[in-house]
Amino acid sequence: MPLTDAQLGHYRQHGYAVGDRLLDDGELSRIRGHIDDLIGSLPAGQRPENMPAKHYDCDWMRELCLGDKLVNVAEQVLGPDLALFATYIISKCPDDGLAVDWHQDAAFFPIEPMKTFTIWLAVDDSDVANGCMQVLPGTHRQRRVLAHKVDQSSGTTLPLSLEGIDLDSARPVELKAGSFSVHDVFLLHGSNPNRSNRRRCGITVKYIPTDVRIDRSWISPTGFDWQGLRLYLARGRGGEHDYSNEA
Repeated sequence: MPLTDAQLGHYRQHGYAVGDRLLDDGELSRIRGHIDDLIGSLPAGQRPENMPAKHYDCDWMRELCLGDKLVNVAEQVLGPDLALFATYIISKCPDDGLAVDWHQDAAFFPIEPMKTFTIWLAVDDSDVANGCMQVLPGTHRQRRVLAHKVDQSSGTTLPLSLEGIDLDSARPVELKAGSFSVHDVFLLHGSNPNRSNRRRCGITVKYIPTDVRIDRSWISPTGFDWQGLRLYLARGRGGEHDYSNEA
C-alpha cells in the first residue's frame, strides 16, 4: 500500500504525513504538459494559484484521480467505499506566487460528518524556497472548525484565514516532484509566497466515504458552485449519491 504503517501512524498522531513517490518521470511530464496548457488558456489576468474542479472537463485529471495510485491512499484513510469529491490545481508562479493564509480545509466543505482529507501531489519540487506548505502538527486533534476571517480582497490565494496563530511549531512539508503528502481536514496549515525563480505546482485531491451527506445549498466564500458539484464513484458501493453526471 502507498502509505506505510509508520506514515499512516504519523498522519493519525500529527495530522499529516509525507509519502513516497507515486508518479514516474513519464507521468510527470504528461501532467506538466496538461497543466501548462490549462494555465496558458486562462483568461487574461486570472492567476493559476487556485484552479478548482478541472477533473470535470479534463480526462487526464479524472483518470489520475480515479486511478489506483491515489484511490489506494484514500482507502487507507477513509475505507473502501469512496467518491471523488474535490480537486484543485495550485500553481505558484516564479517570483510572485501568492501565499496561502493559515486555514483549515474543513472550513470550506459543507459535509456531514466531516470525513475527508487532502492528498497533496507534487507536480514540481515543493520546498521552503518556493513556498511549500507548512503545518502545525497536532492541531487536528480537537476536531472542530475554528472561526475564520473572510476577506475577498486579501491578495492571497484563499478568502478565508485564521489570525493570531502561534507559528513557533510550524513545520515545512517539502516534497520532490512525483511524491505526495496527506493532511487532516482539521489541521492548521498555510504557505508563504513563492519568491524563487522556480514554479511550485501541486494537485490537491479529496475523497469522501459514499455515506457522507452534502449540503448543496451552502454558499461558499470562494464562490464554488456546490449545487453543481459532481461526484464520481471511485471505489466500492455508491451509497445514496447521484453519479449520473460522470463524463
